[in-house]
Amino acid sequence: MKLPYSWLKELVPALPSAHDLEPILANLGLPLEGVEAVPAPPEGVLLATVTRAEAIEGTQLTQLTLDVGAHGERTIASGAPNAVGLPAGTMVALVTPGSRLGDVEYGVRTLQGVESWGMCASAKELGIGEASAGLLLFPAGTAPAGTPMRDVWAADEVLDVEVTPNRADVLSALGLARDLAAALELELRDPPAGPEAHGDGEITVTLPRDRVVIENDPERKPRAACDAFVARTVSGLRNGPSPLWMQRRLTLAGLRTIDLIVDTSNYVMLELGQPTALYDRRDVTNDQIHVGLGLGQGERVADLMGAEHLVHREDLLIRNGDAYPILSPGAALAGMDAPEDGRNVIGIAGIMGGHRGRVRADTTNIVVESAHFDPVMLRRTSTRLGLKTDAVYRYERGVDPALPLRAANRIVGLLGEAGGTVHPGATVAGQPDAPRDLTLTGDHARALLGMNVPTAEMAAFLTRLGCAVHANGDTLTVTPPTWRVDMLIPEDLIEEIARLHGYRNLPETLPTVQVHPDNLGADDESRARRTLKGTLAGLGFQEVVTYTFTNDAEAEAARTERPNVRLRNPLTADRTGLRTALYPSLLRTAGANSKAPRQLLFELGHVFPASGEGERLGLLMRGPLAPRNWQPGVAGGFSVFKGLVEAFAGTLGADLQVEQLRGDAVPGALHPGIAGRVRWNGAAAGWIGALHPEVAAAFGLKGDTFLMELTLPLAGRAWAFRDPSRAPVAWRDLAVIAPRDVSYAEVADVLRAEGGPLLRDLAPFDVYEGESIPEGTRSVAVRLNFQGERTLTDADVDPVMEHLMAAVRARRWSIREK
Repeated sequence: MKLPYSWLKELVPALPSAHDLEPILANLGLPLEGVEAVPAPPEGVLLATVTRAEAIEGTQLTQLTLDVGAHGERTIASGAPNAVGLPAGTMVALVTPGSRLGDVEYGVRTLQGVESWGMCASAKELGIGEASAGLLLFPAGTAPAGTPMRDVWAADEVLDVEVTPNRADVLSALGLARDLAAALELELRDPPAGPEAHGDGEITVTLPRDRVVIENDPERKPRAACDAFVARTVSGLRNGPSPLWMQRRLTLAGLRTIDLIVDTSNYVMLELGQPTALYDRRDVTNDQIHVGLGLGQGERVADLMGAEHLVHREDLLIRNGDAYPILSPGAALAGMDAPEDGRNVIGIAGIMGGHRGRVRADTTNIVVESAHFDPVMLRRTSTRLGLKTDAVYRYERGVDPALPLRAANRIVGLLGEAGGTVHPGATVAGQPDAPRDLTLTGDHARALLGMNVPTAEMAAFLTRLGCAVHANGDTLTVTPPTWRVDMLIPEDLIEEIARLHGYRNLPETLPTVQVHPDNLGADDESRARRTLKGTLAGLGFQEVVTYTFTNDAEAEAARTERPNVRLRNPLTADRTGLRTALYPSLLRTAGANSKAPRQLLFELGHVFPASGEGERLGLLMRGPLAPRNWQPGVAGGFSVFKGLVEAFAGTLGADLQVEQLRGDAVPGALHPGIAGRVRWNGAAAGWIGALHPEVAAAFGLKGDTFLMELTLPLAGRAWAFRDPSRAPVAWRDLAVIAPRDVSYAEVADVLRAEGGPLLRDLAPFDVYEGESIPEGTRSVAVRLNFQGERTLTDADVDPVMEHLMAAVRARRWSIREK
């Protein structure tokens, strides 16, 4: 949340400097993300009064005639959209000739035959805000024409405060000032209250009669959809620019200024924390407002911007008096005039106003809505409709239920100061529940805090926070203030005591570590994950962490299963579902860095295929293992990638085997001739191979990309200690001639199965095709290592070799003699 320091200083006059607030806010659990110094407008920027605005024929420009005080009358040619039809008396920010904005110096030039004396500027051009869509406009009489703008728009500092979801009470200037005043024991000056209401208001308000049970709510708790609704009216307004002081605060807080009416609503939301809605009274038919649920019959509602939304049976809507809506879940349509297609809807409660009811440039009479809605209902509606606004951001975290009347009074007071006529009455419907009393004992608090805080001091802390505290010995009965909707249990009070007493005052004690039998092995999974990552990093692989989101197009390009779990409100069009495989994320990362000559990547992450959620390990190699420089380098290729994988398994003490895959068993992403099934300690774990050229092209890669994807956790193996043999190894070579479609893994499996206890290891060292080898076959030469408890002789090894050769011939393979 961004807030100008001068605003806080107005509410807490004795506040320390902005930078001195950083450690104070951090100790309160509200760390500062930064303090930004915002300068005043540059020298040479003056306030000027518009005396005439005329369109320049044949162009999209507007000629503005300006009163610039001592500089007399000047003309400006402006292409800003809000320069069209500006009423006389409106004031603008004029950059006079000879002034500089950044590296640009402005002067006098002729545009479309009009002498343009400098330039009328936007907030962004002046460096005082982000709005760049139009000119800065101010009400007539803001200051005498020719006044330097820096005299009325001073430099300031903006605090960017990180607010946790449970602290909705500080999402306003008053809330943050209240917390700082309590912590520092300083005077808090409340903002002006606005004119109090006298008598009934002119608007009739009807709230839902029944409490609502939300569908699929595990608590099945009946909820009051709207427990407080205040309506007040103002007439005779002349809508236009809001006062300069208000625009300055809104701009510094990061909000875009619109007009007097809308800006006033936004200002009060920032000041008090209460979202409000202002309706054009012309659209509040018969001066009636009905708050009720959607009809659930395909009803469509147009929002403030004109976008249509299909509303649900559990969405709360604000309707006018065109027809009587359904006001409760039990009501029926029979005998009632059903609103046609949501046309009597003037607002989506607590989220956004409706297209009907919106404030327009010619709005003169308004109805102020200030209400308290159920946060759970609003959150669900906001998520379902994809509407995230500043209002729902506050409502879903918890707004003070006692604030609506105060906020409505403040709004009508500000609009009255701007020339409107405030009607004295107010319509107040509903009654929010009062906060529940909490009981806290000092001993319980001290036991949880680990600090010896006297009970009287606890009571003082809670009183400074606005609680009503009654002490009876060591027991405190506490009534939380209405704005602290997060104080629900005694432990919440203890947390507040710790905040004000200071976390820094926690005593330093050595923790007592006692491992409970139930916790033995609790970190095995994370320890195994760290071991996997460390081993791969040691082999030169770099870890990547990618989004778990993907989309149908990416899944199709990667030739993998489309997302089964869809996001209701995806942030972007390319993140619409949860991924079903890991390797597309690696391919996307490799494609984004395709100019790198070499890539060794790995990722551990969750996938969500139709078979169920799980965790996988993905590896990718692209390019040579060691690029050529002044040395020859080391080429890449599948054998190199497989060697890295075998080294990875060997470091972990695992047995890794690769079996060739053929036909339909080959994953769609792999080259049909270079694909294998990975067995880890004898269990099927995943696949390995070369990326299919068409998939490589889809991700902007070449054909030198190799992948492996394994399902975690990897199978373990039984470990047992065995004394190493002191006897030397006896080795023999055996060349097996087999059909070309017989893989080395099949040959090795036969030799291992028939080799007996003396065969300790085997490895291929040559593959040959050509002369003396029958066509369609190949020779795979294998080195066999034999070892026993004593030095082996030919008499020990030869019988084993004879048995192995017999096993080979039994499979109709042959032995190469030379």
